[in-house]
Amino acid sequence: MKKLEVKLPHELSQAEVRARIDQAVGKARTEYSDQVSDLRATWVSDDRLELGLTVMSMPLDAEVENLPRELVVRVGLPAMASLFAGQIRAGIERRIGGLLTSQPA
Repeated sequence: MKKLEVKLPHELSQAEVRARIDQAVGKARTEYSDQVSDLRATWVSDDRLELGLTVMSMPLDAEVENLPRELVVRVGLPAMASLFAGQIRAGIERRIGGLLTSQPA
């Protein structure tokens, strides 16, 4: 299994980052329910979120580390998904990076 790591700088408080991530996970459960199943998200500590989901019948596990000035996303990619590592990285940078730079709702 290939590990993909994406580092996303931010200027938000860790509490604000966590709130935005929680909101995005809730939104993903409803908006992408036709593409994503078994979405599990658990904060195992104040600064570390463990995620699991299934996309296109492929189970994926991820970890999000909420650091003071950086969010680090690590995704374990099965062999088939590793073919799309560049697209997955770009999607993480676009979606989560946008989440960190946008104004609060």
